[in-house]
Amino acid sequence: MARMTIKAGDEYMTKLSYAGTGASAISKKAIFEGARIVADAIREAIKNLPEDRFRLLQKGEKFSGVPKEHKQALLDGLGIMRISEDKNGDYMTRIGWEGYAGPKTASKKYPKGLPTALIARSINKGSIVRRKIPFVRKALNEVKETVIKAMDEVINRELEKLMKR
Repeated sequence: MARMTIKAGDEYMTKLSYAGTGASAISKKAIFEGARIVADAIREAIKNLPEDRFRLLQKGEKFSGVPKEHKQALLDGLGIMRISEDKNGDYMTRIGWEGYAGPKTASKKYPKGLPTALIARSINKGSIVRRKIPFVRKALNEVKETVIKAMDEVINRELEKLMKR
């Protein structure tokens, strides 16, 4: 009976093991690329928000835009959190706001100024004095397919690099 040994299979298995050990780094690169695209889309949505000046409102009136200072605070405070692993072993990140809108918006309740996350939430969901402008959801929906393709490209490119070793 003839016997045959194929070395290519061993090489391929070694390369696949590289891919297994590099899965964490590849996942993080792909997630960061997707988050970067989403953050850029949210930045564009913030820039396109209608502007309104702060004023005393009449009964039943609502703000239909955002003061320039709030828009700038949203742009400055937008960021991507460090990529982390949850208890199930899944990698994740968050895109959100940190910081304050500055001393012009300070009050007894917010001595450092309005938190930018509060401003973003009030614009996105609306409030008693502000019309709802769902800019985050709109930005996410616009780039969803682009994000999926970009993440897929990163994964494929990084796997190719590992397989060429």
